[in-house]
Amino acid sequence: MAYQYQPCFFLLLFLLFSVNASVLAFQQRPKISAVDLAALSAIKDSLTDIPGSRFFSTWDFTAPDPCSSFTGVTCGFNDRVTILSLGTGLSDSPGLAGSLSPALSNLTQLTQLILFPGLVTGPIPPQLGQLTSLRVISLTNNRLTGPIPPSFSTLLFLHTLDLSSNRLTGSIPPGLTKLPSLKVMVLSWNELTGELPRTVSAQLLHLDLKKNKISGPLPRLPSTVRYLSVSENWMWGPLKALESLSELAYLDVSMNQFSGPIPSSLFLNPSLTSLFLQRNNLSGGLPSSIKMDPTFQSYGGKGSIVDLSHNFITGDITPFLAGVETLFLNNNHITGSVPEEYVKSVYDGTTKTLYLQHNYLSGFPLPQGSTLPDTVSLCLSYNCMVPPVGISACPASAGSQPSRPQSQCSVFTHRGSTN
Repeated sequence: MAYQYQPCFFLLLFLLFSVNASVLAFQQRPKISAVDLAALSAIKDSLTDIPGSRFFSTWDFTAPDPCSSFTGVTCGFNDRVTILSLGTGLSDSPGLAGSLSPALSNLTQLTQLILFPGLVTGPIPPQLGQLTSLRVISLTNNRLTGPIPPSFSTLLFLHTLDLSSNRLTGSIPPGLTKLPSLKVMVLSWNELTGELPRTVSAQLLHLDLKKNKISGPLPRLPSTVRYLSVSENWMWGPLKALESLSELAYLDVSMNQFSGPIPSSLFLNPSLTSLFLQRNNLSGGLPSSIKMDPTFQSYGGKGSIVDLSHNFITGDITPFLAGVETLFLNNNHITGSVPEEYVKSVYDGTTKTLYLQHNYLSGFPLPQGSTLPDTVSLCLSYNCMVPPVGISACPASAGSQPSRPQSQCSVFTHRGSTN
């Protein structure tokens, strides 16, 4: 009887062996999409660790679970890569070198692509526009060249685009500023040229374009913008487009060629505490509460900074800005005596920096026996008055002459009275 059951016994052993082998093979299969694994391999081949960086040391393609073991790789429930962070961003890591592989576009479930600072060169692959689930693209502080891919204009779910501190050229694709989900766009410190797109329908919160070669006027922007910087470009024209930006908290349009008056609405926005308009061709007078809104008596507050220096602002200095903590009005054509509100603000410590040098001011009503607080920087040199002794703390750029020549003061005062 035992002999009759022997074939069944061997059959059972064979079946058990086959099942175990299948289970083992399944367990040894990498827990990641084969397409994504091949893409990661191509991405690694196009990049390398800069000496001192060990980012790719965990990228072992024989590992059973790359989703868990690969540094910078995050997968979803379906074993597809959803987040890829290339580099660590740590201060002791110099980053990566090489170029970005077009194989990135094979990671079709990717929602975030981050490249930390390093020495990555070459163009941004236009194939990234095929990754329709992307919400974040951050490729900062490298040496990327070429244009911003127009294909990015198809990324309808893109929330954040940061390509700052590279060597990108060309103009900003018009479709970028129409993306319905885009909230943050940072393209600063590149070599972008051309004018800004005329239509900016994206409900942006943060727009940073500083340190490029962008020209032309400032287009109308959505009222949602809270942070705006276009400083150090070649832009020109009036600042009327700023009048509707009621949510602004930070504004920097310095070092351009903007002209015309400063929109008074900027000073009626209590959330706007950082205002940089220096080194333009702005003209007209300083804001006045009587002209704008009698109920709005002053502008500023703790931590506020306003820089209107190096423009062509004229007229008497008004008390409206006396509450600003750091105020630069130097190198303009401002006349008259400094209102007492500024003097009081300086001496009670509300205003900690007040630069008024290189104007045509005629007086600073200093109370007798007053001592300037040690925490205050006050500069009054090169005006149409002799600065009070012992209170001036001027930068080297103010020069050594305490007052303007009388001939300049007479000519400028005469011109002002006849206009």
